[in-house]
Amino acid sequence: MLPLRAQIYLRVDMNDNFIIPLNGLAAGENRFSWHASKEFFEAFENAEILDADLEVSVMVEKSGRYVGVDCEIDGAVTVACDRCLEDLRMPVSADIMLSVKFGEEESSDDHQEGEREIVFVPEGDAEMDLSQIVYDYVNIEQWHIQNTGSLSRDVTREEHTTLQ
Repeated sequence: MLPLRAQIYLRVDMNDNFIIPLNGLAAGENRFSWHASKEFFEAFENAEILDADLEVSVMVEKSGRYVGVDCEIDGAVTVACDRCLEDLRMPVSADIMLSVKFGEEESSDDHQEGEREIVFVPEGDAEMDLSQIVYDYVNIEQWHIQNTGSLSRDVTREEHTTLQ
């Protein structure tokens, strides 16, 4: 017999396209892990990200009709430096907290539930595809670093003083 909060850990390859099987999801915590590489961004026809090495770890908690998704994205993407056009490896670290609601998207502008962003999934859907969400958050993180000049452990001032 499984404990009340059974944990399932799945390592999913790119062929599974960041899909969470909502219908077959066990109650409690369910863990998934994916790797996003250059091919992931090529599928979105993104020419700005030249290479990627990202680990995406997801914990899905299911309790009755409640589904909470906590996603961590860690790694780096390679882009062309805006000033010197050399390859620039930029770190990516993003934490995403989602609440899944079933049914039609509400017309309200408030798509937050506490600290969680609300994601609407049509009532009959058996799966939730996280690929667009992961893609969007990585691009937001990349944009933030490029536009704020924030440097991280992977990029030193000596290597790219032009980012200041």
